[in-house]
This record gives sequence, structure tokens and C-alpha cells, in this order.
Amino acid sequence: MSQSEARFTIRSLIVTAIVTIIITIVVLEASGRIDHADNKDHVPVGEFEAIHIKPGEEFRMSPKSSELHAVCEQGYLAIAADVDPDFRGILVDYKNRGVRCSRGPTPAHDRPVHEGQEPAVNG
Repeated sequence: MSQSEARFTIRSLIVTAIVTIIITIVVLEASGRIDHADNKDHVPVGEFEAIHIKPGEEFRMSPKSSELHAVCEQGYLAIAADVDPDFRGILVDYKNRGVRCSRGPTPAHDRPVHEGQEPAVNG
């Protein structure tokens, strides 16, 4: 390829790509299209799906285990990361109701449960 046929150099193409990415991020940020969560306590840990299994019925599941584990946190099922056990979130249903990890009295609805605090019991 002769010099007259080469319209753009590799360096100019790389610089153009980098500048384009930077400008795109700045424009999205300025227009408010990039959402930054201020409250990290309400960021979803993951998306989960329940599989209903009937006795004797087989189901397919990935042979690889996830990098999460479940723990019982003040009567509710919590999901925690294997790499950071302090990072955990209470499992809730589509109506934001906590999933209990044992049968028994349902904790009171009138006040939130905080770290180290025992949940109130109805009755």
C-alpha cells in the first residue's frame, strides 16, 4: 500500500476511537443518562429464580456453583458473596417482602430490622 493510498494512520484511528468513547461518556453523564446509585444499601446483589421440583422429576442445572451462599440473618434468608462475606443482602420477593429461613412467627412490619437488632415478634 503506497503512502498516497493510506488515508488514515493507525495512530489516528486509535486516538479517534478513544476520544469518541470519552466524549460519549461525558455526554451521557451530562444528560443524566448514567444513573449513579447514592444509596448502596438498596443495590440488588443479583437476580434469582426459583425452580419448582416435583418428587421424582429431574431438572437441569449448571454444574458450576455460583459465587454466592445463603445464610440465615435474623430469621430471613440472606445471600452473601463467597469472596466478601460481609457483602450480603436479604432475599425479598417481588413485593419486597423478606423470605424467612425458618417457619415461625413473622417479624413485625412496623419497624425495620437493623444489623445486630433482634426482630420484633407478633403475638
